[in-house]
Amino acid sequence: MSRKTQLEVDGVQVPVSNLDKVLFPQAGFTKGDVIDYYARIAPQMLPHLKARALTLKRYPDGVDKFFFYEKQCPDHRPDWVRTTRVAKTKGHIDYCVIDDLPSLVWAANLANLEFHTFLHRKTATHRPTALAFDLDPGAPADILTCCEVGLLLRDCFDSLGLQSFPKTSGSKGLQVYVPLNTPVTYERTKAFALAVAQALESQLPELVVSNMLKKLRTGKVLVDWSQNDDHKTTVCVYSLRAKERPTVSTPVTWDEVASALKRRKKLVFETKDVLKRVKKQGDLFAPVLTLKQKLPALKALG
Repeated sequence: MSRKTQLEVDGVQVPVSNLDKVLFPQAGFTKGDVIDYYARIAPQMLPHLKARALTLKRYPDGVDKFFFYEKQCPDHRPDWVRTTRVAKTKGHIDYCVIDDLPSLVWAANLANLEFHTFLHRKTATHRPTALAFDLDPGAPADILTCCEVGLLLRDCFDSLGLQSFPKTSGSKGLQVYVPLNTPVTYERTKAFALAVAQALESQLPELVVSNMLKKLRTGKVLVDWSQNDDHKTTVCVYSLRAKERPTVSTPVTWDEVASALKRRKKLVFETKDVLKRVKKQGDLFAPVLTLKQKLPALKALG
């Protein structure tokens, strides 16, 4: 039987249910724990969700059971949950937009463990605000191998006068964002990202691959440039991941990446770790939203 109640969140009555339902069995982490985490991380997470169309990834019976992606915002949503309409080849999709704490709690109550956002804001669907790379290791490569490639990416962007910011994927890899926040198109960012990936592959073919074929990834790191597309979403910073433990896509510093590689200590953070980090460090990913940088011409890559 579903046990329903109402939580008052910022003056709004948010329906919640089955708070004691275990969603991460190995950790004993319940839906109530999920909602509590998202409520506590909201000051850091909400700016990264604001004004962005959202794809939900829901696990109604926990991380080891059936899940589904949901692009169309549910019809049963409360009227205070905002949406944004995106035209498609046939028809349109009304995506959820999580702009405030009540909406974040509402989504978490749907057992939406992962929040996947676009690189553009809802009013500018062809204008990405950042360049993004997903470093995906092929076994026996792991996140430490990703750290090695991530540092090479950092050096590449440093040489171009661009600041870059790393975060764990919360799964097995590392992600690198280059904030732009200046006029640019996906056509340009995608071509640039591909050129960067191919340049790294040509220099270090034993370590890096830019081709998406899984059979080519063994022991290497895929520098996934394809995320730079108006149809692609990437897991939002501070989002939970549906793994055995409640791990989180966590912003880190480049010093931490270098230290992890040197000490052979994997970068893995759970909810309790992340909450401690933001209390001490604030939002390490905040510059991704505000730092203005211009994407260089392709020829700048040499």
